[in-house]
Amino acid sequence: MIVEERCYTLKPGQVGDYLALYDAEGRVIQERILGHLIGFFHTDIGPLNQVVHLWGYDDSNERARRRAELWTDAGWLAFADKALPLIETMESKILIPAAFSPLR
Repeated sequence: MIVEERCYTLKPGQVGDYLALYDAEGRVIQERILGHLIGFFHTDIGPLNQVVHLWGYDDSNERARRRAELWTDAGWLAFADKALPLIETMESKILIPAAFSPLR
């Protein structure tokens, strides 16, 4: 298993708007196509105006296939047109669970 950590830094004051838009229009599509949502968070202390989400995949090939499929979905493209203007930066990290990690 691999875990993708995606961190979006939003324009100041946009966390609530982003989360509401995502919940209303993007979440169901992403969960259907990407599969294993581990968690979805926003920051309160430290770097502010960030949302962080974690997705689990069997391997990098599954991740690539599912993410490519996401960008062919008309509903996702419509959501992205609304969401991208709220985002300043995006980061993605691939995390590999340690042998003793509960997520393996």
